[in-house]
Amino acid sequence: MNEGYSLGQLSPEPYWRESTSLTSYPALNQDIDVDVAVVGGGITGLTSAYLLAKEGKKVALLEASTLANGTTGHTTAKITAQHGLIYYEFLSHFGLDTARLYYEAETSAIQFIEDLVAKESIECHFTKQDAILYTTMNRGVSKLESEFETYKKIGIDSEWRDTLPLRNVPVKAALIMKNQAQFHPIEYIDQLIKLCQSLGVQIYEHTVVNDIKNGDKQTIFSTTDHQVSADDVIIASHFPCVDGKGLYFSRMYADRSYIVAGFVPNEECPEGMYYSIDSPSRSLRYTTVGDRKLAIISGESHKTGQEIDTDFHYEALEQFANEMFSSFELTYKWSAQDLTTLDKIPYIGPISRGHRNIFVATGYRKWGMTNGTMAALLLTDLIMKRENRFEAVFRPSRFAADPSLRQFISQNADVAKQLLKGKFDQANRQPEDVQMGEAAVVSVDGKRAGAYRDEQGQLHVVDTTCTHMGCEVHWNEGEHSWDCPCHGSRFSPKGEVLEGPAKKPLKYLD
Repeated sequence: MNEGYSLGQLSPEPYWRESTSLTSYPALNQDIDVDVAVVGGGITGLTSAYLLAKEGKKVALLEASTLANGTTGHTTAKITAQHGLIYYEFLSHFGLDTARLYYEAETSAIQFIEDLVAKESIECHFTKQDAILYTTMNRGVSKLESEFETYKKIGIDSEWRDTLPLRNVPVKAALIMKNQAQFHPIEYIDQLIKLCQSLGVQIYEHTVVNDIKNGDKQTIFSTTDHQVSADDVIIASHFPCVDGKGLYFSRMYADRSYIVAGFVPNEECPEGMYYSIDSPSRSLRYTTVGDRKLAIISGESHKTGQEIDTDFHYEALEQFANEMFSSFELTYKWSAQDLTTLDKIPYIGPISRGHRNIFVATGYRKWGMTNGTMAALLLTDLIMKRENRFEAVFRPSRFAADPSLRQFISQNADVAKQLLKGKFDQANRQPEDVQMGEAAVVSVDGKRAGAYRDEQGQLHVVDTTCTHMGCEVHWNEGEHSWDCPCHGSRFSPKGEVLEGPAKKPLKYLD
């Protein structure tokens, strides 16, 4: 791993991806028939494939890009049931039983990862750590107190503190969830892939799923012009690649968060994984690289496509790091996209009532390592026709009037606002005015378009109308992408789809 990047020459990959390479696999090159087809090569897809293959199922895994290239490869890799200030909210909306089941489901995922790492001797920097919520503001103390009281009602092993060993952070109160964990996600995935291979799982990369036809056998249609027939299908593609009349685009929203990582003095790195409940939030954890400590700091969330100066968020995180540590050697920076459901509980189960053999797992709300693993455990039980006591909590067809109805109205009102706003944007520049390394909304034949001139001077012009539902995309300066503010689709400067729900690229204009 390179440790000598200078500012402005940072690694183009997250630390996890840059430090570990995965085996490449061919695209689907023939029609196949399997028991279970898994769509998506992240933590959920690979864990599901492993578990079902162990059950004796013939399994195929289809990945649109490369394995672990999406959210799994861009995580901060906390393995925890402490998902922000969530348990008091669940207690208030759904009652104590649901709050306790959510915690127990996440805890089962942590235990599964720990057991698998031990059983298979997986070298992935797995360490037990406490997960710590903290606040630097007086108004945050009462929120933590309510959360702590809920922890005690659920039976969570926890501790209250008034101070933390964080340098230059004026902590007012902290809530600790004991015996959580962290790891190197790609090293873990690398071994999980090898386990899948040893069990006969067929793996195909660069295979985009266009549609799934429901029937006695499910038929999967891909961009390779080959088909997969399967008794059951798991869609673990972050945003569901097929909707199945579940209207998922209207029941989730996408947001982006930012991560910086840099080397810091070892003596300034206390044990634990930290998460600030203040706004803007800050997440902090450490990993060891050789004999040095790498601090991983994230935060600065916003809805995808609704932020103009995305570089500002990296600068804010770097400033936080420079204030916290006596020295901070910025080495990596990257971003991640996450999906949040109406009630903040993931959708895991049959994709809709009319598609009982097509299953979905989505809406992990930044906590994909535990939610993704738990989803694989739950879906395996459903496919094997076993009862699972967590099934009702995560059932995608659930709808609680509060908070789901309120959030449904709010999110879709925002979509309508963004749709109209984009249609009235004025494009006052011409493509030829765009300078090297710059992007801008321009006018082409009197219509709105997006232009980007790359570092080689090549001009790329695309129609800025999102191919999902017609919203106008905006330029993301930090990631050099065109992002949709309505449902979170993202496109490359050439218009290629980077994130769904859009399936078709933006129209490329000569």
